[in-house]
Amino acid sequence: MRFSRNPQTTATDVNFEPKVGLKDLPAVAAPELQVAASHTIHVSVIIPCLNEAKSIALCIDKAFAAFRKLGICGEVVVSDNGSTDGSAEIAELHGARVVHAVLKGYGNALRKGIEEAKGQFIVMGDADDSYDFSQIPLFVAEWRAGSELVMGNRFRGGVKPGAMPGLHKHLGNPAITGILNNFFHAGIGDAYCGMRGFTKRVYERIDPRTTGMEFALELVIKAAKLGVPISEVPVTLWPDKRGRRPHLRTFHDGWRSLRFMLLYASNWLFILPGGTLFLLGLGLVFWLLPGPQHVGHVNFDVHTMLFGMMFALLGTQIIATGLFAKVFCYAEKFSANRSLERWLRRVKLEQGLILGAALAVFGAAGSWWLAWKWAAGGFGSFYQIRSVIFFSLWFFIGVQTIFSSFFLSMLGISRGTYIGDYDKDR
Repeated sequence: MRFSRNPQTTATDVNFEPKVGLKDLPAVAAPELQVAASHTIHVSVIIPCLNEAKSIALCIDKAFAAFRKLGICGEVVVSDNGSTDGSAEIAELHGARVVHAVLKGYGNALRKGIEEAKGQFIVMGDADDSYDFSQIPLFVAEWRAGSELVMGNRFRGGVKPGAMPGLHKHLGNPAITGILNNFFHAGIGDAYCGMRGFTKRVYERIDPRTTGMEFALELVIKAAKLGVPISEVPVTLWPDKRGRRPHLRTFHDGWRSLRFMLLYASNWLFILPGGTLFLLGLGLVFWLLPGPQHVGHVNFDVHTMLFGMMFALLGTQIIATGLFAKVFCYAEKFSANRSLERWLRRVKLEQGLILGAALAVFGAAGSWWLAWKWAAGGFGSFYQIRSVIFFSLWFFIGVQTIFSSFFLSMLGISRGTYIGDYDKDR
């Protein structure tokens, strides 16, 4: 498909030359040839808007021009987020349906527009004319080919001079995209592209919860976790026509994005560092239990063993917090079931209590035995510090396992999937 655009193009001067028409799409596209009779809306374009009077008409006109070229019955929904410059009135004059998002925020505006959309496939894009809505056919073609989330890629399509700050282009976007792919295996090249398409069905499965800039990441993360077909198309990014400072704040929104991904990636934020600390600490305790160890000129003794005990306990606490976070995420529909989640589905409260009790009893019994030996010797000199550390460690871990199991069960009550799977007994 070939598109050409002059950056100075007007609302009525769209150069749109598709080489792929409906006849080139799969057979499932055939019903759109009867749109004149059925008037069924197949594609909804959602444009969040906050004081975009200088550019909103251009975006709307290009979207309608793309519909006419493809022969698709579509709609343009402008989700106004409290504009005071007449943007909503301009949008209505150009044929868009305007809905009003009362709650502030990029995510809130998009969610309102998507909820009001009538199309099977939704294409979202910004209202500042930085994205060319005449490229809608690229997204529709991928949808017809089976993709349920179609991401635009500005780095493949081209970033025009002045369209993106150098810090965003060379550091911010590549870093965010790399972290997202590493954490969630999304396999995309531009995580924050503002032009993307998705089916209404997959959007309802994703059930997004975020209200700000994180909305864009949440769509990709949840789609990747759900295993829906994801594809990319090249899009061109043009300098915006807003005539004012952008809403995006580089470091503030960059940190929000990183924070969101970390909170969403419980394995990376909790389980991995907690497991590392636990294994390191446990290794030190077992290594030094027989006696001092020498590495070169360095002597490792009971003091290092105490640090090992602290590492193991700290690691246990972090792992438990990670499990709490996971159960909360699933209960609030932040995540889909995989690997560790499937393991949690099989774990019962009673199993956690039995494990915790066994460890606590083992530790308490060992500590009592040591105390008895000390008392039998008249409470004199005591040289069993290593054994005290060893048995105390298991006692503390056991007690923590018991209370963590109770809390996990509380989080899982009435959700029927995690520790305390009550629904199976009903």
